[in-house]
Amino acid sequence: MIFNVHGKTLQQQIASVSKVVNAKNALSILDNFLLEVKGNTLYITGSDQETVMTAKMEITNQDADGVIAINAKRLMEVVKEVSNFPLTFNINNSNGSVDLQFPGGHFEFMGIDAAEYPQNFEIDPLSVEMEIPADVIQSGLDYTLFAISTETIRPMMTGVYWDFHEDDITFVGSDTHKLVRYTNRNYKPNRETSFILPGKPAGILRSLLGKDTNMVHVRKDEKSAIFTFGDFRLACRFVKGNYPNYNRVIPNDNPNEITIDRQALLAGMRRVSLFASKASSLVKMTLNPNEVVLQSQDLDYSTKADERIGCSYEGTPMSIGFNAGYMLEVLNNLQGDSIIVKLSDPGRPGLFMPFEQKENEDVVMLQMPMQVIE
Repeated sequence: MIFNVHGKTLQQQIASVSKVVNAKNALSILDNFLLEVKGNTLYITGSDQETVMTAKMEITNQDADGVIAINAKRLMEVVKEVSNFPLTFNINNSNGSVDLQFPGGHFEFMGIDAAEYPQNFEIDPLSVEMEIPADVIQSGLDYTLFAISTETIRPMMTGVYWDFHEDDITFVGSDTHKLVRYTNRNYKPNRETSFILPGKPAGILRSLLGKDTNMVHVRKDEKSAIFTFGDFRLACRFVKGNYPNYNRVIPNDNPNEITIDRQALLAGMRRVSLFASKASSLVKMTLNPNEVVLQSQDLDYSTKADERIGCSYEGTPMSIGFNAGYMLEVLNNLQGDSIIVKLSDPGRPGLFMPFEQKENEDVVMLQMPMQVIE
């Protein structure tokens, strides 16, 4: 099997597919890319069994169809060194040897019988099919992915929840300390369905949706989904289980409302957090009509810090504690110059949202409070 390919394009495609390949795999065959030639198209596949990524690209001067598995690390290393050249692959189907030729030289190494490579899992023929605008998915993942949990003790929280309604789609991410709900009404699914997309494929999907992608074709059944866009096909299994009722967690009655400059609060929180207790990362916010006072202390080292930030506050004076690390994440992932913080009392969650929501979009970030000992 012989074919020609442009080195730079090949490097870009295998770099994308490599995102799904684990550093250590239970099955050694998953240390490899699967390369399959069909006509004038090369398909490059990587898998960790739960997620399968395939990229395609054009090739020239191919003499036959064929398939082979090649060690992912080896292929990435050699292609990186010759990415500026046109490349010719000469693959011996009988013994699996690979001769990669470039102007002035060549590499020789061994491939692996592709028959050992796991087959792609299939979607139920009665699956649901949807065309979702790429920018809707991009925004949903941009807002929520940072908030998901990395603790496998609660698997449902390790993914982004996609909740489809007749007139909108909602993305939710939470680790029980913070929660983000992003709703987009520009896209109308005209159906009621939902699933939990694991963090790894969600991150891959987010990284590959570029400006040139307009729509993402989604096929899903009860257990898995296939996302097809541009030159990519991403298949993955869902997180099993029922996602908690996220709307029930978000308080509705929040009479105390702050309007504040996001960057000012972010910078102040970053500075004050330097002197917060390493064990708790507690920062106390004291709310007054024209200012927010941030305070932290570490009794073990006899250190403390405070800072005043101007704001507009409508409500009764109060103090509430937040974890500085979670607060910095929330502030970094909100957009806009000014934000609104809505509070009920020191024992209930705080709601953070942009001062100006985009048309037909609704972003709410929730953070659980911490006990403040006066």
